[in-house]
Amino acid sequence: MELNELQTLRHSASHVLAQAVKRLYPDVKLAIGPAIDTGFYYDFDTEHTFTLEDLDAIEAEMKKIAKENLKIERFELPRDEALELMKDEPYKVELINELPEGEVISFYKQGDFVDLCAGPHIAYTSKVKAYKLLSATGAYWRGNEKNKMLQRIYGTAYFTKDELQEHLERLEEAKKRDHNRLGRELELFTTSDVIGQGLPILLPKGARVIQQLQRFVEDEEQKRGWLLTKTPLMAKSDLYKISGHWDHYRDGMFVLGDPENDKEVFALRPMTCPFQYQAYLNRGRSYRDLPMRLAETSTLFRNEASGEMHGLIRVRQFTISEGHLMCTPEQLADEFKGCLELAIYMLKTLGLYEDVSYRFSQWDPEDREKYIGTDEQWAEAQDMMKEILDKLEIPYVIGIGEAAFYGPKLDIQIKNVHGKEDTLITLQIDQMLAEKFGMEYVDKDGTKKNPYIIHRTSIGCYERTLALLIEKYAGAFPLWLAPVQIKLLPIADRHLDYVYDVKRKLEASGIIRVEIDDRSEKIGYKIREAQLEKVPYMILVGDKDIENNVISVRSRKEGDIGSMSVEDFIASAVKEINEKKL
Repeated sequence: MELNELQTLRHSASHVLAQAVKRLYPDVKLAIGPAIDTGFYYDFDTEHTFTLEDLDAIEAEMKKIAKENLKIERFELPRDEALELMKDEPYKVELINELPEGEVISFYKQGDFVDLCAGPHIAYTSKVKAYKLLSATGAYWRGNEKNKMLQRIYGTAYFTKDELQEHLERLEEAKKRDHNRLGRELELFTTSDVIGQGLPILLPKGARVIQQLQRFVEDEEQKRGWLLTKTPLMAKSDLYKISGHWDHYRDGMFVLGDPENDKEVFALRPMTCPFQYQAYLNRGRSYRDLPMRLAETSTLFRNEASGEMHGLIRVRQFTISEGHLMCTPEQLADEFKGCLELAIYMLKTLGLYEDVSYRFSQWDPEDREKYIGTDEQWAEAQDMMKEILDKLEIPYVIGIGEAAFYGPKLDIQIKNVHGKEDTLITLQIDQMLAEKFGMEYVDKDGTKKNPYIIHRTSIGCYERTLALLIEKYAGAFPLWLAPVQIKLLPIADRHLDYVYDVKRKLEASGIIRVEIDDRSEKIGYKIREAQLEKVPYMILVGDKDIENNVISVRSRKEGDIGSMSVEDFIASAVKEINEKKL
């Protein structure tokens, strides 16, 4: 991969980092140290656990190396000499042994430090001057949890100190918005060691947000002709063997029982498709039944690697707005377009539309074992999807080898506040699993045919969506999503009866969620608390409000709005909720 100037600087910064670590901890073994989108990292094999204090000492040593103005020089060696040079570095030896015969084996040297590296690099270490080490964490060698856990140090580097400072300020803002911190502070979710990693607990406020999202999705899907199903959370291995998941996805599944010895083996479902196919197979179908749109709010289970877990974004149990659409070839383009329009509508309503990108995930014909189907079937499915996406003018990039094992897909991608990209919504074209499951329909000419299937989500994984919304709005949700929409703040105990009467009127609307802060605290304290909880509206009640039969309204966005009747406030709030204003 060719590196641009900034990436080259960061790559060299990773070598300066490795040299500094080697000087301070001579027994450390070197793994890899690439440039990444946000900076660089280097992995080390050491019994020592790096602390923040260690990072300060390493930074100081990096500063010395930069001042030494060491020339960074490239050289090449034959394989046997390369192995001899790296004999004390087992990870480098492993990498050298994996290089194909005839491959150039290159190294870079700066002073007494030498590293196996393809380059490129800057000319002198003195150019590495605007940098910062950010964190230290564990990382499995090559990202495989079966390998040894290494110590990874992350850093970033820029050409100027001003650019570095701007980046560090962005990182501080990201920390403030990080859903893993903010979601816990706002009591949206928590985790428990005795329950397990990747199994978050949604607290009442977080569960309320998910409930609003789920109701919104299910209602919108119903308007667009989707039929609701509810299918089991587990099945015998027989089902997954038909679909191919048992052969192609078993490592990612939670299997209940011993496949070698038990007569019946069950597994928690990692997807809903083979379950919903049984609804299609409930009776014979004709072309008049198509398109058949089956939707489900599905709880799924995936055995993600422990090192991949992150808050609500990557978990082992999650709930997804999943759906499968069976159609004729002639209906495919319009139905795919409808699925995409639904996804875009969801994104726009949530305020996430401007933050996404599109990835056309295709198969890798060089890796046939990963996929089912023929070359012709894959070519046909990918050509159809390309034609649809081009006609809709979707600005996608292509990801070779990223398709599902049964078909190409459009992945709608989004980044969290730290720049890590994940898939939010997926739409797939599948012309293979219908045949495997014996799904047929009688066409107009009386012949039996297999339907095409569109696998899709409309809002993706609810937990991941909640995480992204926390970060997008820094916990200050739009009114329609806010777990608590209004806080009633009586100035004194004598105002409580009036406040409870206001609460009853607000709740009579049927859609307003309200709480009373009836603590014996000063009103300024109550206002600050409500602001910290990110409540959209506060209603203050004092003597004059009761005398004039009004309420004093304070907005999270606008501050004091003034006095108004309860009826006028309810009308305004209901309108804002129903219109799902951002």
